[in-house]
Amino acid sequence: MGSVTVANKLSQTNSLNNYNKLPTAGAANKTDSVTTNNNCNGWIGSPMTSAPNPKAKIVYGTAGYVLEDVPHLTDYIPDLPTYPNPLADNPAYSVVKQYFVHVDDSVPQKVVVHKDSERGVHFRRAGPRQKVYFESDEVKAAIVTCGGLCPGLNTVIRELVCSLHHMYGVKKVLGIEGGYRGFYARNTINLTPKSVNDIHKRGGTILGTSRGGHDTNKIVDSIQDRGINQVYIIGGDGTQRGAAAIFEEVRRRGLKVAVVGIPKTIDNDIPVIDKSFGFDTAVEEAQRAINAAHVEAESVENGIGVVKLMGRYSGFIAMYATLASRDVDCCLIPESPFYLEGPGGLFEYIEKRLKENGHMVIVIAEGAGQELMSEKKQSMNKQDASGNKLLQDVGLWISQEIKDHFAREKTMAITLKYIDPTYMIRAIPSNASDNVYCTLLAQSAIHGAMAGYTGYTSGLVNGRQTYIPFYRINENQNHVVITDRMWARLLSSTNQPSFLGDKCHNEDNAEEEEESLDQLVDGNFSDDTLIKKEISSI
Repeated sequence: MGSVTVANKLSQTNSLNNYNKLPTAGAANKTDSVTTNNNCNGWIGSPMTSAPNPKAKIVYGTAGYVLEDVPHLTDYIPDLPTYPNPLADNPAYSVVKQYFVHVDDSVPQKVVVHKDSERGVHFRRAGPRQKVYFESDEVKAAIVTCGGLCPGLNTVIRELVCSLHHMYGVKKVLGIEGGYRGFYARNTINLTPKSVNDIHKRGGTILGTSRGGHDTNKIVDSIQDRGINQVYIIGGDGTQRGAAAIFEEVRRRGLKVAVVGIPKTIDNDIPVIDKSFGFDTAVEEAQRAINAAHVEAESVENGIGVVKLMGRYSGFIAMYATLASRDVDCCLIPESPFYLEGPGGLFEYIEKRLKENGHMVIVIAEGAGQELMSEKKQSMNKQDASGNKLLQDVGLWISQEIKDHFAREKTMAITLKYIDPTYMIRAIPSNASDNVYCTLLAQSAIHGAMAGYTGYTSGLVNGRQTYIPFYRINENQNHVVITDRMWARLLSSTNQPSFLGDKCHNEDNAEEEEESLDQLVDGNFSDDTLIKKEISSI
């Protein structure tokens, strides 16, 4: 969000309490103002038992500087001892100049600014600190994977285990099997660098995963009984909400336990961060399906290839796969409503494209067109164990609708092939780019936990590794902004209509567009403003 918006929201909070003392690894100079926001809503739409809202730890600086800081163990456990960072004596890192991150380093959320812009919102920069709050021998870490599969899960697990061992000398690392319920079902395995050495070459997760099963009290009871003091939770938005609940309960009990999230979503729908691991691999693998559909379509007269890709609420995979392929004639995503019949509709465009080229390829995200499907009322209110809306198979539906239309109109005979590579894409090992990214995420998470930070997610912001408080990760979802340049690039690549005809416009949209224009003139416009408008219109 823009700096002005954040400042306004922060000034409107009802209860702000000054910290009496900054932790040793704190972010602010003595002149900075540090406050907590007890009203910050970080628990939105959770399918699990509700938990207290996390307290926002805000640091104000000069020229409109705002640091959305992450909690620290010393916030609720005073006078914790510190120890020299073992990396200072590690020969692998002794040659690195300025390896330790300065306590005041932060990363701006917004990098495109005007000369008179405020400095805006920042996040704490990730990396090792000179002092740590855990001795190597006392650390007992636990790793859990939750939710759906995603390329790179095993790579993150491997790097957590190996980095804890080789960088900080941690020997006790447990793997929690089967997601959150594994904590209280007591399904654990001991993880060592040897046991995880080759797992990055496999898809899936060696720990197993599941949806649901979150019981905050049972999980924290298990953490306390087992003597676990570092918990690394790998999962999507629902999992991160669960991690926030665990952190709040840990803090309420006053336990010296660092709770750390590593964001995982193949759809790339987690906010704030640049991207999630596995996304590059998913886009790359989607090319295979699109290429197959293109071959099928161009090999027959009036051939149509339809490819359904993942994207429940966000169409990033479909959009990027379309841009990368250059063989796609139409891309349909949840954020961009479309219609079938009439002038400017999908059927008209398909007929036009077939007359021009003799074939076409359609890519559709799984969450697109749900409002058009005849059985929508039967599934609208149904959810899976993670609280996600159960979707109808839009790929099969739209394929049949296209067949029925041309059979009914008898304007031309078509041959349609439907390809659904969904589970093939998410089950493969991560590619080279994602493997590197997984390594950085895992190591950054460890550095933060050893330095005493807790209640945060490790993520990439503007190309820099950062620590992001849970409430920012959980406040909304990341969506494709169809008024953004990237979507315009896609439209120019496919030459498809925008489908923004009279059926998709109303007076409210006109008022929002006028408001956006006013913000643009005032210099207060940001990508997050667009995202919030898109979310509110869905």
